[in-house]
Amino acid sequence: MPKQPIHTSRAPRAVGPYSQAVATGNVVYCSGQIALDPATNELNTGSFEQQVRQIFANLGAVAKAAGGSLDDAVKITAFLTDLSCFAEFNELMEEFFSPPFPARAAVGVTALPLGVDVEVDAILALDP
Repeated sequence: MPKQPIHTSRAPRAVGPYSQAVATGNVVYCSGQIALDPATNELNTGSFEQQVRQIFANLGAVAKAAGGSLDDAVKITAFLTDLSCFAEFNELMEEFFSPPFPARAAVGVTALPLGVDVEVDAILALDP
């Protein structure tokens, strides 16, 4: 199946040799998002909650550009520099995703790009 790059100005532009997302068939692979404001491409340096809200807004914009929504997510991976934020991440996730919730991995890491606290990627399965 051919690969189709997904791009929207409602999410931060790619800052390297990658696409915001790539679709193949009805599956969409969304690149990791950090808390960059797509209007300014500046980092949201607010609280952990504000960063996660920005990330889910960015992922939602990419999902919409692909013809879906966060409800189409079948798998997400969250990378956290502080696993003590795990419970807060769970609470925020419940605001942005509906049951049945996607499968998920949460990974503790020592550092992320631009010194952010969290990064999240997603895989979507769109209706054929």
